[in-house]
This record gives sequence, structure tokens and C-alpha cells, in this order.
Amino acid sequence: MGAPRTDKSCSGSGNLIIELEENELAGKQLPWYYGPTYLLFWVGLFFAVVLPLFQALPMGLKIAEESSRPGRFVAERAQAIVLPISQMGPRVVGDHVNEVTIVEYMLGEIAKVRAALRDDLFDMEWEVQRASGSYLHNGMVNHYQGVQNVIVKLSTRGSNSSSYLLVNSHYDTKPGSPGAGDDAYMVAVMLEVLRQIAISDNLFLHPIVFLFNGGEEQPMLGSHGFITQHRWSANCKALINLDGSGGRELLFQGGPNHPWLMEHYKKSVPHPFATTTGEELFQAGLIPSDTDFRIFRDFGAVPGLDLAGIHNGFVYHTEFDRYTVISGDALQSTGDNVLALVQSISNAHEMYDTEAYSEGHSVFFDFIGLFFVYYKESTGVALNITFSIGAMVLVCLSLWRMRKASGHPVGTFASAFGVQFLLALAGVLLALALPLLMCVFYDAGDRTLTYFSNSWLVIGLFICPSAIGLILPLTLYLTLRPSAKISHAYHLQIVGHAYCVLLAVLCLALTALSIRSAYLFLISIVFYVGALIINLVTRLHCRGYYWSVVLGASQLMPFLYHAYLFHTFIVILIPMVGRFGVTTNPDTIIAVLCACGTILSMSFAAPLINMFRRPKSMLAGLALAMFVFCMISVSEVGFPYRPKTNVMRVDMMQVHRRFFEHDGSMSGENSGYYLHMLDRNKDGPLRDTMDLTGLIRLGEDCDSELMCGIPCYRWCSARQEARWLPREQRVELPYPTVLELRNKTVLARGDQARLEFRLSGPPNMGLFFQPRSGVKLLRWSFAQGMLDNPSTFRPPLQIQITYGIDSTPIEFDVELSKDNGNFDEPLFELGVSGHYVGPRVERDALSEQFLATLPHYTFSMQWPSSYARYIY
Repeated sequence: MGAPRTDKSCSGSGNLIIELEENELAGKQLPWYYGPTYLLFWVGLFFAVVLPLFQALPMGLKIAEESSRPGRFVAERAQAIVLPISQMGPRVVGDHVNEVTIVEYMLGEIAKVRAALRDDLFDMEWEVQRASGSYLHNGMVNHYQGVQNVIVKLSTRGSNSSSYLLVNSHYDTKPGSPGAGDDAYMVAVMLEVLRQIAISDNLFLHPIVFLFNGGEEQPMLGSHGFITQHRWSANCKALINLDGSGGRELLFQGGPNHPWLMEHYKKSVPHPFATTTGEELFQAGLIPSDTDFRIFRDFGAVPGLDLAGIHNGFVYHTEFDRYTVISGDALQSTGDNVLALVQSISNAHEMYDTEAYSEGHSVFFDFIGLFFVYYKESTGVALNITFSIGAMVLVCLSLWRMRKASGHPVGTFASAFGVQFLLALAGVLLALALPLLMCVFYDAGDRTLTYFSNSWLVIGLFICPSAIGLILPLTLYLTLRPSAKISHAYHLQIVGHAYCVLLAVLCLALTALSIRSAYLFLISIVFYVGALIINLVTRLHCRGYYWSVVLGASQLMPFLYHAYLFHTFIVILIPMVGRFGVTTNPDTIIAVLCACGTILSMSFAAPLINMFRRPKSMLAGLALAMFVFCMISVSEVGFPYRPKTNVMRVDMMQVHRRFFEHDGSMSGENSGYYLHMLDRNKDGPLRDTMDLTGLIRLGEDCDSELMCGIPCYRWCSARQEARWLPREQRVELPYPTVLELRNKTVLARGDQARLEFRLSGPPNMGLFFQPRSGVKLLRWSFAQGMLDNPSTFRPPLQIQITYGIDSTPIEFDVELSKDNGNFDEPLFELGVSGHYVGPRVERDALSEQFLATLPHYTFSMQWPSSYARYIY
């Protein structure tokens, strides 16, 4: 291969002989054995820099050190709070532990803070709120009564500010979970932050409301009760919401439209961890979870910051979410951040009139935990457009300089660039397609989630195929020795230019769609442009492969950032895919994440393997690594589940059902087990230890019966995929769920009627309404949202009823109209479910025996329940 011609416009030197000799030397491909070293360098960079920084935490402060470090968050004291709370066991709304035990404990801890309060500087008020209400959320009505919140307001004496900062977490848990990470962790952080502020001599401008809410998991009843009913709620002008599974907390939602909050996060938080992309993924519904942030935003218009711990995802909402998974160092990190953030925002001048600072969304992210970056969305649009177009201009300038240096026509380089752009596009598509193809093969062989317990398997299953796809097209092309008029070194530069233009096009497209995550492409473009400018100014781009040194160095920062970010997403999402349901292949989600991370972190660095001889051998090496990982994944190592740490989740109810006709007669009665499968492997792994003879999938035809005849609990959209296992013996319930029709009145117009009901039973119940033909539901005692929007909310209509400390029977009425005015014939079907979720509710002996046969690697959120179908 010949070296490119050189002229003064490229070299800037009159000594053409010496320059040509240097180009000839530099233009040769390097020996092949440097290639593996080059690839291993990037792998080593991840393990040497990215992983340690991701895991880095400050050392937890001890109580004995507090006197020498006043004003600092004390992790040891916070840990001492997590322990007794988690030892209380599950804290479910309506259960004695949640309504009495934990409330008394919280009041005791608050009293300790009050005893230490600098009452010469601060005023402190506290109370227990009992709230009742009804609201529409996630396709169903949530109706609640007697849900409790423990609330503290701390203010500087003499403060005249009517703007309060709200800090929120919850102390209730999912059934069966002690909730050390979700959310005793954040409760302890809040109590220690409250204590540190209360004993300090640092005054603050705006009162701070600490809301310990007692009904987040049902969902989000406590926050709704506070923001819609409490006397302090109207004064809450900013929010810090704390949730998650424990461990280092991620800022994943902000605002909306209040970038000043990001400024306070930037200037105050010592351990930043945040990403706009997380916000967009969450708000797009790709994360199977939610937080109180939504309620404060939608029902109170309170802007804020939403922070959630991202570790311990495998034990999240299980019985293994215990004190032992809580790290004192992680508590210190979260505590440092929350304390600094509370102190900063409680002194913010913006709090006096937050609406004046409502200026659009923000783009925000941390750089590998070292510092925080944010700017307004409008600034992001300008940056994206400027750098994307600027990159294209610089690429054109570079191609022109190459053409001038070589003396070949413009068409030669234009044609070469066109080919390389198509190859770059093919490489990106292959980088996405090959991991997805692996998903298809594994799913067809019933081998999904093989990486669930050994996440390192994704390296071979998805990252290696993605890397192969990224560089395969251009490597095949370059090894065919295309266009002898253009040197190999120039061809390789054009490869980088093609990827740069492709990323610029993608950046502009995402910007046009108002997707703030376009900043991910911007980071890659900025550093490539920087390298390109240096190479153009120094004319290294005309000296063989010397330009690659600058390019390789410029890719260190983008690689570190993108590898760090996508490692974060993988850590968050791998535990979550164990509860994505049976209809979604969860491997596709992890595969796409791995592919996007590979493309963004290696799109410029990976093609440089073509500087070395035998680049196809390196592709073969990647293929061999992929094969080895595949062989490991189909062994016992690839079995997804492990006891206590990486469990299979199976939600199960022991159900007694009754079916009543219009005349009041009971046409059917039976019992069985209702299994809600949470992952793609369905019931297959359960058959190792359980007798599932007679187990059926309810299927699409189950809607011939109202709600398929099952007491689904918030998961009703997936009821066709539920499993039903009949049993001959009746399921014994602790006490009955009773629905009484108290009155039926035909209204004066004659074409409308009102039915009045009384419902009693366990703290968690459900109603399902299915009007008959010609019948329209007009009004009821619950939130009207579904009835006011019949085109959006189609029957059956679901209402979830929850009570906390107040177990008074629910009285409600329904008004309806009927086309023919005959109210003596069937009007609607009404399903009633009762859920006995309390941890102290006894299961009957046969249910206990059945549950005991669950495999040791499972966790079942289970309880007795009833279902009755009435026709009125």
C-alpha cells in the first residue's frame, strides 16, 4: 500500500523528501499482535476506572466522630434507625404494624430530635395526619380512608416565608417485605437530616416539611392525602422525593420546567449521580415502577427532584430486603447529598416565587461521579445543532484537505465517504441486530434471563456481538483493498468521519423530536470534533496513522462516560427484567442497552483495529469469546435464579370464588390458586418442585367472565397470561368480604336509577364494573375521571379500595341510565375482591403445604383472597 502524496498545504514544510519518508514509515499498518492489546486496553479501562468510580462511596461516619465533624450526616445513627424498622417486618396499609407500631416508633424518634432541638433558633411542629380520598391513577380509581402520614415542620424562629420545602419518603412496604431498602433507608436518612438541621446553628429562610408517608405502595395514597388535603400542602413550593431500593441514589427526575433546582443540586451535592436519560426512560413508561413524585407533580404542581437508590434491585420488594443489605457507606453518600440539598434549597431565593423561574426542562448528568453538568433544554438545542453542523463542515474540510494532498479528484473522496457512511450505518444496524438475534435464539430455546444471576455474561451474549456488528462491514471492506487511489490511512480516517456525520444526523433527529438524551451523541461529537481540529491544525491527518493517536486519546472521556452510564442502566434494569411480565422478552431490553452502550462508547475507537494487520483475526477472537460465553450460559451457570439473592418472583393468591346471578342465587363456587407470573420463564421453573397438574393459562377467552373470574390486584391488564390451578378443598378466609345492596331507587326522570351499597372486609378490596348493553354509568361515589372519559376508559372499570387506621365499612352509590327504562332486568355485573394481605393473616393448612413446595430460589408475594361476581 502506498503512502499518500503530500504538498505544502498539508505538511507546511518545504522538505518534501523527508516528509514523504515519514509518511511511508507511518503509513504502514502496525503488527497484528498490537491489536489484542489495543482491545484489552479499553476493557482494562472499564475495570480500572469505570467500575471503581461507580462503586466509590464515602466512608460512613461513626457517632464517636460526630463531635470532631459537626454538621455532618452520621451514617451510624441512620443505620441504627433502619435496623428496628426492618425488624418490624412487612408494614402494609391497614395492618397493625403500619398503622400503630411504626407510627409510634416514628413519633418516638421525632421526640428525640425535639429534645435536642435548638429551640432558641428553631420552631418544630409535628402531627399524624389521617386522610381519605379518591383519585384516578394508572387506569384505575384508588379510593382510600384513614391512611396515615407522620409530618414534621421545622422553621427558623421569626421566619416570614410562606414557601415550604417538602421532603418525602414512605415507611410502608410491599406485602412480605421488611423494606429495609424500600424505604426504611430513606426514612432513616430523613430523620438524621432533620436532626442535623435541628441541632445546628445554621439558620434557613424557608420552613421545611418532612413527610413520612404511610401509604406509597398501594399506590401513593399517603402523598395524595397530604398534597390534596393537608393545611401545609398549599405552601409547599419545592420537593425532594426519596425512594428506591437502597444504596447510592440516582437523580432521575427533575422539575418539570424548573432548572433552578438543578443549579442547587450542582452547587451543593458532594456526590453527584444523575442522568436526563433516566428521566426520559422513566417517563416513557419503560421502568415498571413509580414514585410519589408523580402525585406531587400532577395533583399539587410542586416542582422537585426525584432521587431513588438503585442498588439491591434483586431483593427489592421481597422478604430479603433486610438490614443486612444496607451499607453504611451508601447511607453516608445519600445522607451527605440530601442534607446538602435540603440546606441549599431551604435558603433559595427562588423559593419566594418559584413560578418566576419556570424556564423549561433541563439537560443534566454527572461525569462518572466526579462533577455535575446541567444546562437548559434551549441551550442543549443550540449546542446540538451547532456541533452537529460544525462537525459536518469540518468533515468536509478534512476531505477537501485529503483530496488536495493526494491530488485526486473530488469525486474520488466523495464516493469513498458515501460508501463509508453506508458501511457505518450498516455497522450501527448490525450492532443492534446481532444482540437482538441472540435474544431470539435464546428465547426460542427457553433460555431467557441467563445473565440474571451472573450479569457478566452480557459481555459475551450482547456486547461482543454488538462490537462485531459495529466493525464487521468496514473491516471486510477495508481488507478488500478498495480504491487504490486512496491510502489505507485515509480510508480509516474517512471511517471516523462517516461515524461522526451519522451521529450528527442522529443528534439532530433526536433534537427535532425534543429528546434531551441527544446529549449522549453530542458528547461523542464534541470530542471527535476536538481531535479533528487538532489533526487539521497540526496536519497529522496527512501523516499516515499519526492522527489516530490524537483520535484515540480524544475517545477516553466519551468512553468513560458512556461505559459508566450504560453500566448504571444495566445495574438498574437487570433486576427489573425479572418482573417485566411474560409477554415481553426481557433479553431484548438488556441487549439494546448493551448495543447502545457499545455504539456510543466505541464507535470511533473500535474501527481503529484496522490500523493493525489481520483485523479479521481480532473479529474472530471476539466471535470465539462470544462462543465461550454462550457455552457457559447454557450450563448451570446460566440458570437465572439463586436463593435469597436473585430470586424468581411469583405473585400468588389462594382464592375462594362465588358467582351470583340476578335473582340472588349462587350459580358457582370454587377455590384455587391464582398465579401471576412476573417473568418470561412463566411457570416452567416451578415444576421442578411443585405439582401443577391442572394448571391452566386463563387466555384471551377468559373475558367472557368478568375480569376472567379472578381477584386481580393492580395487574389486571395482564390477566389473560395469569395461571389458575383449581383445588378441591375450599380456601378458608380469615373473615368474609361482604357487599350489601342497601337501596335501589328509580330517579324522577324515569330513565335513571341510583343503587346504594355497603362494603366491608379486609383493608384491601377491589370493585369491577361491567355495564350491560344499553346501560351507562353516570356518577358514583368515587373519583369521576373514568366516567367522564368513556372513550378512554372502557369497561370493566376497576376501583381499588384501601383503608388504614379507619376500618369503617365503605358506603357508596352508583347512578346509571338505561335506554329502555326497565330497571328490573340485569343492569351491570359487579365483581368484588377481598385481599387479606396482612403479614399476620393465617393461611389455611393446605395453602401452607402448597406454598412450602415452591422452589427455594423463588419469592412469592402471596395472600388469601376472595372473589364474588354479582349481577344487579
